[in-house]
Amino acid sequence: MAAVEIPTLVLPNSSTQQRVPVVGMGSAPDFTCKKDTKEAIIEAIKQGYRHFDTAAAYGSEQALGEALKEAIQLGLVSRQDLFVTSKLWVTENHPHLVVSALRKSLRTLQLEYLDLYLIHWPISSQPGKFSFPIEVSDLLPFDVKGVWEAMEECQKLGLTRAIGVSNFSVKKLENLLSVATIRPVVNQVEMNLAWQQKKLREFCSENGIIITAFSPLRKGASKGANEVMENEMLKEIAEAHGKTIAQVSLRWLYEQGVTFVPKSYDKGRMNQNLQIFDWKLTKDDLHKISEIYQNRLINGPTKPQLNDLWDDEI
Repeated sequence: MAAVEIPTLVLPNSSTQQRVPVVGMGSAPDFTCKKDTKEAIIEAIKQGYRHFDTAAAYGSEQALGEALKEAIQLGLVSRQDLFVTSKLWVTENHPHLVVSALRKSLRTLQLEYLDLYLIHWPISSQPGKFSFPIEVSDLLPFDVKGVWEAMEECQKLGLTRAIGVSNFSVKKLENLLSVATIRPVVNQVEMNLAWQQKKLREFCSENGIIITAFSPLRKGASKGANEVMENEMLKEIAEAHGKTIAQVSLRWLYEQGVTFVPKSYDKGRMNQNLQIFDWKLTKDDLHKISEIYQNRLINGPTKPQLNDLWDDEI
């Protein structure tokens, strides 16, 4: 199986013209629950994947780091070919803890630098008290200016080549941009055909921020049917193109100019997720997709849910 050459986007505000591969490999919290983690990542590299997404809270940094180290030792890839993202968890989302948190992630990943470091959520909680979901009683005021200054320091120190955020609404991005010296280059959020994020896409495009979509195939839906993978209209579109629903979903994201990080350990599905670049959705397809009922899958990391986390944005 020949490696696929994955298109890349230039990160905005990047003096070095840093590029991010459009398709990456995601790592949800169950990433380390399978024994074939290392084999799956090495297989992904053989197929052409270069963009790998993790987070301190996922418990996947160690497994990813070991796999990338082995792939480099095998000569499959060089560090310069890879794009590795990790995230700052809410317990360390405090100005004085940011740099040390990133250094810890680098040690776990066995890397000298990240390509991208993100604030995982726009909230802060009690340092050293990890729980998921987070108890609202453990939340502390989020010092966005102080935390972002520490993120900027991480970039200046060379610990990460770029910085960004995750799960930020338009309003929260506006607040951040008002205090940022180095602007965020990425906002990683839930985005899929059942949660298309039109307002956020428009804002990020206007402000030079690339969106990375997690849950791009609506996996893990716990509220009844998966509105993407079990959608009859999408099945018809897929059959008309000789493609799968997953490929239609990822092609739509690609045509919106966003990057995305699906997760699969299956060799065949890994490859299918890359077979989206030599065909296009029709205007009729796009119209039908625009009429899919919209609702958010990810409500947030707290228990109970925070009413103002998403600022009522569609």
